[in-house]
Amino acid sequence: MADLLGTGPSDQEETENEDKKKGKRSWDDTSRSGKISRTTDLPETLGFYDINAIRRDLNRNYPSLARFMCAELTRGYFLEHNEAKYTERRERVYTCMRIPRELEKLMVFGLFLCLDAFLYVFTLLPLRVLLALLRLLTLPCCGLSGSRLLQPAQVCDILKGLIMVLCYSMMHYVDYSMMYHLIRAQSVIKLYIIYNMLEVADRLFSSFGQDILDALYWTATEPKERKRDSLGVIPHFIMAVLYVFLHAILIMVQASTLNVAFNSHNKSLLTIMMSNNFVEIKGSVFKKFEKNNLFQMSNSDIKERFTNYVLLLIVCLRNMEQFSWNPDHLWVLLPDVLMVITSEVAVDVIKHAFITKFNEITANVYSEYRASLAFDLVSSRQKNACTDYSDSVARRMGFIPLPLAVLLIRVVMSSVKVEGALSYSCVFLFYLGLVTLKVLNSIVLLGTSCVYVKQANMEDKLFEKPPTPGPGKTPSKTKKTSRCHSSPTPSGTSSITSQPTPAPAPQAETADNHAPLPPDTPEQKEGDGIEGTELKHRNTKKDLLDVDRFTICGNRID
Repeated sequence: MADLLGTGPSDQEETENEDKKKGKRSWDDTSRSGKISRTTDLPETLGFYDINAIRRDLNRNYPSLARFMCAELTRGYFLEHNEAKYTERRERVYTCMRIPRELEKLMVFGLFLCLDAFLYVFTLLPLRVLLALLRLLTLPCCGLSGSRLLQPAQVCDILKGLIMVLCYSMMHYVDYSMMYHLIRAQSVIKLYIIYNMLEVADRLFSSFGQDILDALYWTATEPKERKRDSLGVIPHFIMAVLYVFLHAILIMVQASTLNVAFNSHNKSLLTIMMSNNFVEIKGSVFKKFEKNNLFQMSNSDIKERFTNYVLLLIVCLRNMEQFSWNPDHLWVLLPDVLMVITSEVAVDVIKHAFITKFNEITANVYSEYRASLAFDLVSSRQKNACTDYSDSVARRMGFIPLPLAVLLIRVVMSSVKVEGALSYSCVFLFYLGLVTLKVLNSIVLLGTSCVYVKQANMEDKLFEKPPTPGPGKTPSKTKKTSRCHSSPTPSGTSSITSQPTPAPAPQAETADNHAPLPPDTPEQKEGDGIEGTELKHRNTKKDLLDVDRFTICGNRID
């Protein structure tokens, strides 16, 4: 009994302790572990803390997917905090939108300049040659009125006429049909490589060809009293004839390759040739360009586009001859012609748009390019002009009309048969039409050029006299000196249409001027050397009117 009474309370206490352990709150353990800290400001329910309030407080502090999505959907920003940056980006977009319009205005003006120089070979050059020959025939009757038998311009005209006649006679020995079938027998890959090589060779021929022609003109018209160090007129004339003949054959191969591409059944070669234009974008867009470099490339694009138009004309003439001048075949050729022209225009627009964007060049630069070309045209019409207009275009754009004219005459004479008095009458009327077109084109171009020169404020530069070499100085040294003494513009940046002003006349020497100057110290000499180096690098960025016309013929990108 005592045992039962003694063990009863202890069992009851053990039972109560176990019940307490089972009913122990789980947040007591968490509070001991330190994960959740008790706070006195939490609401109590029957003496216990609310666990839901603790969890809500934790959810506010820790990130979640819902909170991230809410922040992303409601996040804001203000563009006006970087207003200059976004304004510049908008101007770039507007510049890219203006490029096609400004570029095509320059292209159209340049194409008409090339057309004027090209028509000159067919229309006015034969008349000028006849006048020069008439002067030679009438010299025994009229006597010598001066020291020259012929004027320098007349000598150059006769040389051009002789080159045209000799090259046309030599082109008769080149069979166009045999060349066409020889090219057609090659594979597509070979023709693609040949066409690329021909484009490179055409640029090289244009670069060196105008130098050959200029050397011939100067050798033939150089004053006799001056000491001569040339080979003579005949060697230069032979070199000029060979150049024009070889360049004409090269253009004929280009036309034959394009004709093969037009007449291929699957048009694969034509597609490859057109895709080659887009490769040009890769080679030029990611290079650093300045205004003068972009001007050279623009002139090269004008020349290339005009040459392609003449090649398309030759291809159409040859195809129409093969189909007996059937007008229906012209509509077959028209889609391919439009594809070539469209791809050329698209490539030029994309190329110039991205070049101006990457180099931060404004679209107004193309109006300055037009003004520079217009200045060449207007200055060549003056009495003291130093070159013919067609030669000026050849040097500026690399477009030499003589080889292209020889080839076109050869193709037209072989495609069109002239027989009978009626046919010759039609040829004469066609010649009168070309003369009329040439005169009208020249009048419109001259008027437009005067407007461009006036808008660019370049009228005073037309009446500036070229610097004359002093005694004991060569012309090249005087030329370099005049460039070095060019005055900077007030704005501190050289305008693209500005021209160096002539150096001021030296003042009268006084007694102080005759005083000997102290010798330069090594530091001064070193400074002069650095200054000369800086001036040399600075002269590479010449203004458009200051750039020598003879250095642009090759369309080089410095």
